[in-house]
Amino acid sequence: MSTPSNASSPSSTAPDAVPPNQDKDLKAFDRWRKSVAWITGTGLTPEAQAQRNASKAAEAEEAMWVRCEKWKADLMKNSPAVTFMLKHLQQAGCNLTTDHIHCQPCNLTRAGGFSPEKGILLCQDGFWSKNHMEDTLVHEMVHMYDHVKFKVDWKDLRHHACSEIRAANLSGDCKWSREIRRGFYTFSKQHQDCVRRRAILSVQQHPDCAGDAARAEKAVNEVWESCKADTRPFDEIY
Repeated sequence: MSTPSNASSPSSTAPDAVPPNQDKDLKAFDRWRKSVAWITGTGLTPEAQAQRNASKAAEAEEAMWVRCEKWKADLMKNSPAVTFMLKHLQQAGCNLTTDHIHCQPCNLTRAGGFSPEKGILLCQDGFWSKNHMEDTLVHEMVHMYDHVKFKVDWKDLRHHACSEIRAANLSGDCKWSREIRRGFYTFSKQHQDCVRRRAILSVQQHPDCAGDAARAEKAVNEVWESCKADTRPFDEIY
């Protein structure tokens, strides 16, 4: 008498099973579909969309930081204006290094800043070119030079106004090309008007001024002649 075989016969295979090769193709397609959705942002759930946006923002911020650090290193080595200021800062007793200059994200109303405690800030997301960053860096270096050389009291509006006049005057911040980009096309006294306007705008941000344009203008006017004429450490306007 024969006994039943334990081996499965071909007919016992489920009719809806997916062949191995087709299963691989489906998985590859699914990965591709998810990749396209992540790149384009289409077809994502609200949670996935928020995650994608956060990831893209982080990637963009990282790219801006890398660019800022690269430009900073190049300017500190090759820019005539920056290396000139580095030399004169060192002569004044300040050995400025890359560790004192920080690339960070900022709001779009500023390109840089100076703090006696923290050093120089470069707003990594605020530069449209390396030349723009160069002008900003020199501007902040003038503030640092004033702080070291002249013992500026930053709480004093007149002291602050004087340094802002000098920084705007000497840094390249008021170059013709920069003014055109800002929408100012004055043909007479363009540089002078720019220096005065930008100094007033900066002094308005002083805590004791609290946005008072009239008070900021008064402080700038009181020190205008002497500070506009003071081009140290340059022999003339950069």
